[in-house]
Amino acid sequence: MGSVFEDRLGVTRCGNVEFRWGQRTYVMGVVNVAPDSFSGDGLRSVDDAVAQAWRFVAEGADIIDVGGESTRPDFTPISIEEELGRVLPVIERLANELPAPVSVDTYKSAVARDAVAAGARMINDVWGLKRDPEIAQVAADSGIPLVITQNQRDASFHHFFPELVADLERSLQLALKAGVEWSNIIVDPGVGFGKTVEQNLEIVRRLSELKSLGRPILLGTSRKSFIGLVLDLPVDQRLEGTAASIAIGIANGADMVRVHDIGQMVRVVRMSDAIIRGRSS
Repeated sequence: MGSVFEDRLGVTRCGNVEFRWGQRTYVMGVVNVAPDSFSGDGLRSVDDAVAQAWRFVAEGADIIDVGGESTRPDFTPISIEEELGRVLPVIERLANELPAPVSVDTYKSAVARDAVAAGARMINDVWGLKRDPEIAQVAADSGIPLVITQNQRDASFHHFFPELVADLERSLQLALKAGVEWSNIIVDPGVGFGKTVEQNLEIVRRLSELKSLGRPILLGTSRKSFIGLVLDLPVDQRLEGTAASIAIGIANGADMVRVHDIGQMVRVVRMSDAIIRGRSS
């Protein structure tokens, strides 16, 4: 199963690993070094961040995503210098010690450039090249994968899902124009990021329609507020809601999932892959 999408999506090289899209769902583990992270897991110590990354890899994470600035709705922006001070020591350690590749979660080209020099092998831009288009040039120059996320905080859509797809297409074209290789582009519909509960639910329900873009899909629903609002639960009690959204997302075409609770979600991913992709090991 999945051979049609494998042929279409191909392979993305990331550091010392290859993501062979369609064969299985890959797991991105979140390491937040932002003390005001929405998920309540912000780490202040480099040693703590490195230890968490090692634990995540032991539990089955395929890639570690390091972020230094919160993306919560009421977040306070920080300077480039402060963000670099948070992420660079962690990325440098992980790049030298960890067997899995490291991604940097940033929308600032200056941060991305220094993070890549420190060893990051993927850039995860939560603003889809809208805040700092030069970040695409950083990805192109370094020849590494780029995640482009649809962020709706500065926009209001009248026909939500078609406009979301069109917005991702515009970001994808900007990446290509900057020289990012087709095989290095990953799309993320941006669950959260200015969307209503109903819109977030619609994303998961209609995720398969993003296959029209021809690139692998990253889905990040972990612990997000729409789960809390549906279930009336605080952030530390959203495990089952996250699991449900991930399982349905995989059924609808997710190729990678970005999660906080690695051990539990790796089991969800493996069971979902066994059912959806016919992959039992």
